[in-house]
Amino acid sequence: MPASQAGPPAIAGLPGRSMLVQRNDDEVVARPLDDAFVPRAGADVRFPAPWPRHRGTWEVAPDASVVVFAGVHAVRAVEPSGATRWEVRHGCWYGACREIHTSYDEYADRPDHRYPEGGSVGFSADGTIVWAHVRGPLPEGELHPDAVDEWLVIDAVSGRVLARADAEAAAAGSFHLPHPTDPRQMGLSIGEGQDGAPLRWGRWDGEEPAVDCLEGDLCLLSVSPSGDRLMTISHDQDRLAVRDSRGAVMETWEWEAEAVIPGHPDATSGDADEPPACWDWAGGFLDETTLVVSTAESDDQWGQGRHWLIDIAGSFGFVPITYPSPVSCEPTALGNGAWSTVSESRDVLHVWDVRTPED
Repeated sequence: MPASQAGPPAIAGLPGRSMLVQRNDDEVVARPLDDAFVPRAGADVRFPAPWPRHRGTWEVAPDASVVVFAGVHAVRAVEPSGATRWEVRHGCWYGACREIHTSYDEYADRPDHRYPEGGSVGFSADGTIVWAHVRGPLPEGELHPDAVDEWLVIDAVSGRVLARADAEAAAAGSFHLPHPTDPRQMGLSIGEGQDGAPLRWGRWDGEEPAVDCLEGDLCLLSVSPSGDRLMTISHDQDRLAVRDSRGAVMETWEWEAEAVIPGHPDATSGDADEPPACWDWAGGFLDETTLVVSTAESDDQWGQGRHWLIDIAGSFGFVPITYPSPVSCEPTALGNGAWSTVSESRDVLHVWDVRTPED
């Protein structure tokens, strides 16, 4: 899609079931990829979008059979034909609105709904469950008077709400990261703007959801292939850590940005204007013991943004990545040893893996 009309292309899905996805205001396109990230010829699937892309988030099912859109007033599953498979309505994401809207047209042209807050959806690893972070209440009623945001467990085929939990947050935005092998576990990273970054880990036993509220303001960036390790960044972007799903830092795997990131090579030594080093909201696990991270935000004043590899197994530690040509964005971890970057023009996606000089 033209970069002026769409978001950048991205690779979605777990290793072995990845796809190239992109969205404009009118549709989502999904192109399945093989294990080498080569597009499968003639396999494109297009899904009509129910509302413009700035009015919510979306997620493609692992088998590319449906897209679930998380909008201002509803979570809607749409098939390639454009048919609505199901819809779950909820409270309006515009903070001052207390209406339970029945359609997008009710507020599409209202100036006060132009910049709503929002939630997100995530498919379980097997695609059978959709987890949805929504603004309450549902038409069926509120959980309790103090609940603002809700976390729903939804049957991906029927749209039946299987469980509801208080997210204990008032979000400006959020995103989901699934457990790679257990379809009944899901991570939810919530942004509350300057107020904080609550992190939730959910478990569903088939009847009731259990939600762990991880201590501290943390952004969840990645889940390891085993699902046993989480990569997080602190809200102030100062601390990068590998944690267990209960939130505890594992081993000694926590890194203070200013302690481990060397000064930018293009900065003047001792320059008082040099901004403090910070981790980007980007990166993740390449495999169970290797992370890709970046510091492009704090590097920007001086020149080329830098990416780093961290080996928690200890064979090479913390090292900068040398690319054959400059990159201008943060990395996205894809698993299986690979990560991606988007071109400066935001219309080309590059996939990388590690090559040593001996290779």
